[in-house]
Amino acid sequence: MRLAGERRLVEGAMIQRIWRGRAQLGGGPLWCPGQGEAGRLLFVDILRRALYVHDFASGTTRGWPLEEACCWLVPRADGDGFIAGLASRLVHLRLEEHGPRIVDDWVTPEEPAGNRFNDAAVDTLGRLWFGSMSENEQESGEPGQGALYRLDGAGLRRVDHGYGVANGPAVSPDGRTLYHSDTAAGIVYAYELAADGELTGKREHLRFHGAQGYPDGMTCDVEGGLWVAHWGGGRVSRFLPDGTLDETLLLPASRVTSCTFGGPELDQLYITTAADGRDQEALAGSLFRVAPGVRGLASPMFSA
Repeated sequence: MRLAGERRLVEGAMIQRIWRGRAQLGGGPLWCPGQGEAGRLLFVDILRRALYVHDFASGTTRGWPLEEACCWLVPRADGDGFIAGLASRLVHLRLEEHGPRIVDDWVTPEEPAGNRFNDAAVDTLGRLWFGSMSENEQESGEPGQGALYRLDGAGLRRVDHGYGVANGPAVSPDGRTLYHSDTAAGIVYAYELAADGELTGKREHLRFHGAQGYPDGMTCDVEGGLWVAHWGGGRVSRFLPDGTLDETLLLPASRVTSCTFGGPELDQLYITTAADGRDQEALAGSLFRVAPGVRGLASPMFSA
């Protein structure tokens, strides 16, 4: 059993800045494997309505504009592209040689005016979990308009509500725990996830305070560690399944938005950040990569 903090990473040690762009609101990192050293990391800039692809072998990054802001993508089990969560709708999207193309709309829940979709994950049985948020939460005076949804073979279902900013679904390696954060409240919740997709036992798993910032995107590693991006906290932290802080990775950008494992061996942690409101931070909005000493989980495919 590893002691807490044994692999602690501090002051930017081992961190690589692999894309020198400046995403206003980077997020949605997704590793798409290939053969051998092939593979690519997809990520988005929500505010600039752009999709980017970083090639692992060459280290190059290409980007394309989108007709509407894209918040996340998940791969389809049939191999035909992705399900993408745009700001107002879910679509079937293909990434072709000359860029992304929307094939058709997917099933989309109705949301209150001023809401948009935000962050998603697929569980071990191919079900899609995604959330929503109010873009004007602070100004509207009506926090808690966001919700959590599940999409599977039985259809679309709203499974929880009352979120200020629903963010970062992540699923434990055994598929029995779903983590989901309310960034606005500073809380990461944990649910018991049954084989039929039902959620029970909602509990407060983590609460962020002060300089920690707010919990944003998340991912799990093969050991069950939960890696959480700290919006406003300039770090990614690894928490043990019981909620104990295990490691902290400090970054040269304060608004850290999400993270995912990638690389041919799934031993690289990719980290997205945001430059919005951070004009004084030279590296804000960059894409970073680090080898944290533990492997991640392959991204499941949506199969409903």
